[in-house]
Amino acid sequence: MDANNKRKLIILGSGPAGLAAALYAARAELKPIVLSGMFLHGQAATTSIIENYPGFPDGVGGEELGQLFQKQAEHFGAEIIYDQAVSLDLASNPFKIDTYAESYYTDAIIIATGADPKKLNVPGEKDFTGRGVSYCATCDGAFFKQKKVVVVGGGDSALEEALFLTRFADSVTIIHRRDELRAGPILEKRARNNAKIHFLWNSVVTEIIGENFVNAVRIKNVKLQQEELLPIDGVFIFIGNTPNSQLFEGKLVLDDKGYIKVDHLMQTSVPGVFAAGEIADPHFRQVITSAGMGAAAAIQSVHYLESLE
Repeated sequence: MDANNKRKLIILGSGPAGLAAALYAARAELKPIVLSGMFLHGQAATTSIIENYPGFPDGVGGEELGQLFQKQAEHFGAEIIYDQAVSLDLASNPFKIDTYAESYYTDAIIIATGADPKKLNVPGEKDFTGRGVSYCATCDGAFFKQKKVVVVGGGDSALEEALFLTRFADSVTIIHRRDELRAGPILEKRARNNAKIHFLWNSVVTEIIGENFVNAVRIKNVKLQQEELLPIDGVFIFIGNTPNSQLFEGKLVLDDKGYIKVDHLMQTSVPGVFAAGEIADPHFRQVITSAGMGAAAAIQSVHYLESLE
């Protein structure tokens, strides 16, 4: 074992949960390593402006907020390493983490690898992400005041977000590939009774169109095989999330959707391994809740490491 690659705590992921954990751990003088993953600062960094994070009354860019999180964590002694875990051994102690470049050993781990929204994978989606295409109504809904938007999906999340969007948009059209919703009856009733919400059944989005911003979507009726162009200002996609938990399958207890199961102390099924943020949170999925979970995981990791002594 290379002594230079041994740490008391290693954090996987550099989004709000990972960097909040790094800040708290660094202030506890654990000198944590943060393995950033492929996307520095996490999914939040892709949001053009975040208006609901406390302390920024005029809003803050997602990337700017990520940089501030990182600067603060580094100020107290956290080390950000631009690498990604590719395998880990949780059966031995210390735990072993292999990355693309190195092997690391650690007494405790905080997993903050997040979750990615499922994509439609249609032309225009990637090009207009942040310019009319969104995966978070709570984050971006206020930018669509008096606009026309579509929501893609038919589950609870899609309807919850569609109802939220009616606070801002003049019109919200729910596009669903079937002729009935997967959402619960209470949400469905609320959506059907909302005058701003309309439905396009048996339909899928085949293309997102625009210039500087989205201005239309191409819709295909899967039963009639007919296409139409629908002029709109925004596309909100809620067809599910995919937790980045493949690395932990068979090593930690996951729920039926692949999220890591944690208790109220952010503890996983393996002592010394904690999880925070969207990797363990399929419900709230907000920057502030992820940061709070990261702080809690770090505080609990300090208690765990003290118990080893």
